[in-house]
Amino acid sequence: MIFQDPYASLNPRMTVGSIVSAPLEVHKVARGKEKRERVDELLELVGLNPEFVNRYPHEFSGGQRQRIGIARALALSPDLIICDEPISSLDVSIQAQVVNLLEDLQEQLGLTYLFIAHDLSMVRHISDRMAVMYLGKIVEMADRDEIYLHPLHPYTQALMSAVPVPDPDIAETRHRVILEGDIPSPANPPVGCNFNTRCPIAKEICYQEEPPYREIKGNHWTACHFAEDFL
Repeated sequence: MIFQDPYASLNPRMTVGSIVSAPLEVHKVARGKEKRERVDELLELVGLNPEFVNRYPHEFSGGQRQRIGIARALALSPDLIICDEPISSLDVSIQAQVVNLLEDLQEQLGLTYLFIAHDLSMVRHISDRMAVMYLGKIVEMADRDEIYLHPLHPYTQALMSAVPVPDPDIAETRHRVILEGDIPSPANPPVGCNFNTRCPIAKEICYQEEPPYREIKGNHWTACHFAEDFL
């Protein structure tokens, strides 16, 4: 896993070498010279100098700290890495560097990412398939471009309409979906559809029955009683 905050996810009392080698020690994968060589390899892989192994996290910038976190996540050669908003706490100029690194590593190592984010433009850039969640439940899932171009759930439509467009002429002609009402507590969701308190098309059935999560068209899934109305 790659964590959101590179300032809080690294132990300030541990050196970089100790942080990156921790998974190797916990799972008894490597020791001694073999462990040191693996740490050096991992640091080089994420663009850091292996000579930094004896430095502490406070000696690095935010982007460098996140690279250390990525190296730690790669230590056991995983097939799947969970990226929990890995760039949200970084400067915009550094975000692109980290995303480019993740893409290079994905191609080089054959990785699969579960990329959690609120930045929709970044999600579209890095994802192959997208899942949209509301109150802890997936309400729609499809290929990246399919969701952006043909959203079938009212919440997804509202999200996509909020994505900024750099062309003012196009922005003026776009239909904005403005949601009203407050988000219910996830601990006490409404009866029926979770989204019924804010949905602009909610009808009686939405307040009584939870919509089934179903495939509306080829590999495009959604949880809405009236998804077919948007086809």
